[in-house]
Amino acid sequence: MPRTILHCDMNSFYASVELLQYPELRRKPVAVCGDPTSRHGIILAKNEAAKKYGVVTAETIWQARRKCPGLILLPPHRERYSAYSKQINAIYGRYTDLVEPFSIDESWLDITGSMHLFGGDGKAIADEIRAAVRKETGLTCSVGVSFNKIFAKLGSDYKKPDATTVLSPDCWRETVFPLPVSSLLFVGKTASKTLHQYGIDTIGQLAQSSPAMLQELFGKMGQQLYEYANGLEHAPVRPYGERAPVKSVGNGTTFSHDLTCWEDVLRHITILSDTVAVRLRQHGLYCTGVQVMIRDPSFRTITRQKQLPHSTHLARDITAACMELLHSSWQMPHPIRMLTVTALNLAPADQWSQQLNLFSAVSSEQEHRAEQLEGAMDQIRAKFGAGAIAYGAAFAEQQLRKSQKKKNDGPVFPESNP
Repeated sequence: MPRTILHCDMNSFYASVELLQYPELRRKPVAVCGDPTSRHGIILAKNEAAKKYGVVTAETIWQARRKCPGLILLPPHRERYSAYSKQINAIYGRYTDLVEPFSIDESWLDITGSMHLFGGDGKAIADEIRAAVRKETGLTCSVGVSFNKIFAKLGSDYKKPDATTVLSPDCWRETVFPLPVSSLLFVGKTASKTLHQYGIDTIGQLAQSSPAMLQELFGKMGQQLYEYANGLEHAPVRPYGERAPVKSVGNGTTFSHDLTCWEDVLRHITILSDTVAVRLRQHGLYCTGVQVMIRDPSFRTITRQKQLPHSTHLARDITAACMELLHSSWQMPHPIRMLTVTALNLAPADQWSQQLNLFSAVSSEQEHRAEQLEGAMDQIRAKFGAGAIAYGAAFAEQQLRKSQKKKNDGPVFPESNP
């Protein structure tokens, strides 16, 4: 028996939530960005009116304003987005207990076992969910209905805003095969370019490709792409609570050349800490401890740990703690062959809420800006791939200096000529 999977994707989520506070701006082009007062701030989200001007996520403010001189800018409010996300997922939970959040504004629902309670028709249930979300939150979503998670996600992307798309087991090929390969989940720009070099531009062409050739190009992911394109994906919808608890998150690397100066160590610790911080945020986790492991060319290994003064999921904090450990336990220019950074004592964000609220009361503007910066980097990576943006030690320091600017908490309108 085929499953019935829904993928619910909120439309222009950040921008739509902000516009609930500014209904008078609803028909005007609006974007949410990390720092509305800076020309070099990054566009995090935009509404439909801004999309019509060609404004895209992850471009700079000055690029967006070249396309849309009348663009109105709003700062992000992540706590507000989180609250709406919880409310929306609670609505999904009325229809099934199998709800798997994919991001703050996207979730999969497996209604196979419960749809008979709501009339038995997947599209009708999707339409009912969209109506409930619209009525109770003032926000809209698009829903894909299909027999696996990949095609349900494809369906929610197919028609926006506020729409339902069905990709059934009988006729999905008619809709899916003509679509570009980039429409498929996990096929980013780099993979699309590689496939194009082999004459593979559509999902249909990918489906008809040799699995062996795809594995040669992409490793294990090549086989997965073949299965995705042919509708053979069978991953279950897993509620967050069913996931195995993550006890630590780490990353390490062995260097082709030994590190013999602190500048090189800082650069690599920053890169490793960034990857660890990204994984923490992807899992919705914070850490209160870090560990660094150091190995020299003779394979002598030392491991040092440190408790942090407050919970964090920021690369900046992890980098600083690791460098403190290194400076106290290693003498340069004694060479370093391998480094590993690990975040310890992990817990979900909601378990740290009391501590975070207390800390935020005394936290500096720099802390808030660091959250904005790394959140913006997550947005860019989600859209363009993991390699689209990365820290260098100097870049991190430069961004934190810029973060001293005063925060503007309201809309920033374009300058008008006298």
